[in-house]
Amino acid sequence: MSIMSDRRTTFQRGEDELREIEVLIISAQDLKNVKHLTKMRAYAVVYVEKDFHMAKTQVDEHGGTNPTWNQVVKVKFHAKLAEKDVLAAVNVDIYAHGHVREKPVGSARVLLCDVLKGGDASDPADNPIQCLTVQVWRSSGRPQGLLNLWVPPTGRFLMRRESLSFSVKEVADEEMVEREVATSLGGGGAVVERRGD
Repeated sequence: MSIMSDRRTTFQRGEDELREIEVLIISAQDLKNVKHLTKMRAYAVVYVEKDFHMAKTQVDEHGGTNPTWNQVVKVKFHAKLAEKDVLAAVNVDIYAHGHVREKPVGSARVLLCDVLKGGDASDPADNPIQCLTVQVWRSSGRPQGLLNLWVPPTGRFLMRRESLSFSVKEVADEEMVEREVATSLGGGGAVVERRGD
């Protein structure tokens, strides 16, 4: 490969840098029943650029017109899209699963500029989760139903590790403090017993 083609490849990679965000698709309510003979089994397709990358939830077998998914999906898109297109959005298309064909139920969207504002990806405390309820629109343009979803402003669901477990160092520090307290209170005779949770 020549130096010129190497440079061209590097430039294209810079232009095509991707970003991935996470969206928790919670549920929908009061959707249009597009299945009249059988119970509607709904699922959601999530994307920013439809012709580029799409993610899909599982099919809700029991909710009918009020499906619940509670599923985090990851969607990729070109990183510069939010700067280039002010109307770029996270789109959620809801379908009724069928044996012959999938029937569209409705669509909802949240602008990327509203999703990706604020927050520091490296600091979970600065990463509040935004719970959103947005209107679902039928293909005819008529509103019917609501979609509930959560999106963190930086595009990532983050949680402090300490909230899930504790490190060996944290345990050792805690035991040392307990020994010092016991020594100062009882002159070294008392021992504070640590009990596991």
